[in-house]
Amino acid sequence: MKKENFPTTPAILVLKEQNADFTLHTYPYEERGGTKTSSIKLGVDEHRIIKTLIMEDETGKPLIILMHGDKEVSTKSLARAIGAKSVFPCKPAVAEKHTGYRVGGTSPFGTRKAMPVYMEKTIADLPEIFINAGSRGLLAQIPASEIVRILKPVAVSVAI
Repeated sequence: MKKENFPTTPAILVLKEQNADFTLHTYPYEERGGTKTSSIKLGVDEHRIIKTLIMEDETGKPLIILMHGDKEVSTKSLARAIGAKSVFPCKPAVAEKHTGYRVGGTSPFGTRKAMPVYMEKTIADLPEIFINAGSRGLLAQIPASEIVRILKPVAVSVAI
């Protein structure tokens, strides 16, 4: 069996440090392909592929929101849930500055800046999910319970 050479990303280092139970999967990354592309290439339901989105509130304070690949975030509901006036996605360059990851390869693990993490509450109901491991075209297959254990996200109901 050929062992794949995976890049060592800050996300992978955090997962190893936390003794997380995870498996890495690679796929040919496509610019603007999103979770639809990764779900097709890996043969996985897009609902189980979790997006890591970097947003800011009206004061410019960054935050992470984890969302099912086949859903969008209601920024109005998210703002209400966290007590902010408004929330909006960061521009790619700003998101990259906060996380240290290139957009398309953003992981909630091992970000450059510590940020609050919010998670669509139904993610915790899934036995296993796929989430970015810190590089474009690299996903970690991991029990949802490990995400909760390691990131301690605040559960919110903001999917549309």
